[in-house]
Amino acid sequence: MTVEFRTGHDEAVLDLTDDCRDFVARRGDGLLQVFVPHATAGIAILETGAGSDDDLLAALGDLLPADDRWRHRHGSRGHGRSHVMPAIVPPHATVPVLDGRMALGTWQSVCLVDLNVDNEVREVRFSFLRSG
Repeated sequence: MTVEFRTGHDEAVLDLTDDCRDFVARRGDGLLQVFVPHATAGIAILETGAGSDDDLLAALGDLLPADDRWRHRHGSRGHGRSHVMPAIVPPHATVPVLDGRMALGTWQSVCLVDLNVDNEVREVRFSFLRSG
């Protein structure tokens, strides 16, 4: 299943956990695969709502500044960093599912990470591999 999400024209960490939960409901045991088919976005599992999402964006800003050092230069200033980010925040995550529920830790959420301010809509693909 592919779903479109609007990230806007700002850097974003978008919580996909509810969408993931809905997708795996009643599917039994297996693995949820979440994949973003873009060269400038990633999927992260982290705590949200307590500042960690903003901390992630700040850390990525420190590691990958939006300046003119990047050889990949089309788009907005510093756009090349968005193409490097998936090497740090990969474009996929796999989550175990037990009895139709994700086996995430108490504070873990599945998030789309998007530093690319030039594209405001992202696709995310959800797939399920049933075990047994």
